[in-house]
Amino acid sequence: MALEFTDANFDTEVVANDTLTVVDFWAEWCGPCRAIGPVVEELAKDYEGKVKVGKLNVDNNPDVSVKYGITSIPAILFIKNGEVVDKQIGAVPKSVLENKIKAHL
Repeated sequence: MALEFTDANFDTEVVANDTLTVVDFWAEWCGPCRAIGPVVEELAKDYEGKVKVGKLNVDNNPDVSVKYGITSIPAILFIKNGEVVDKQIGAVPKSVLENKIKAHL
């Protein structure tokens, strides 16, 4: 199951973590976000123990969203050692996200 990232836990769960972390920036009112949600859950299951996968609701967590310049959602950031190493804007097939994960493992 995908983790829930928030303004409160983002630094400890994501930034201070040296494991590749996939963060799905989303909102409940966003149709494409709801479409990609099950894909994010599948990735969390498929890469359990290898990659941290989680979601951050932009409406409830504005600080992290502003810090990373999130202006369009869904936005998926790939963060490793506290640095954004890749990103994907918009809903895409699972294979696109898997290729990005594999490139940074």
